[in-house]
Amino acid sequence: MNIKQTIKIIAVLTMLVTGIAGCSFGKTSPESRASMIQSVNPDPGATNDLEEKDLELAARVKKDIAGLDEIFDVAVIAGKKDTLVAYKVKHMKRFNMKAIEKEINKKLEKNYPGENFIVSSDFKIFIEAVELRERMKDPAYPDKKAEKELQRIISLKKEMT
Repeated sequence: MNIKQTIKIIAVLTMLVTGIAGCSFGKTSPESRASMIQSVNPDPGATNDLEEKDLELAARVKKDIAGLDEIFDVAVIAGKKDTLVAYKVKHMKRFNMKAIEKEINKKLEKNYPGENFIVSSDFKIFIEAVELRERMKDPAYPDKKAEKELQRIISLKKEMT
């Protein structure tokens, strides 16, 4: 084998290894990976599970938003000050994203005055919310840590806008 063939083989192997490494899912949960291709319908949650009113608020918001025709999956997590509403839009309705988000915001403001909502159709935010909700199902997961993670997701959303 000459030097050119050796370099070509090394280049091909390097690209192959890089491609395979780039496809790994890292620390995602099975449910968040499934959310990429199907509806996972995560339960609404609150960073302070002892606050029944927060859980009720999250459940009502999820029901209201999921009832919209354009939406096929919603994740809602109520925090101390903010409530995160992440949703996925049906494929053929994606052309009207701005109008859908405007409708959601209008509906939330009308039905829940005084509440502070962070609304996002971004898929990354949705996956992060699903993963947080999965961690929150563990009774040993502290409420303070859940609130801190929720605030991190909210700041990620604000960076994107």
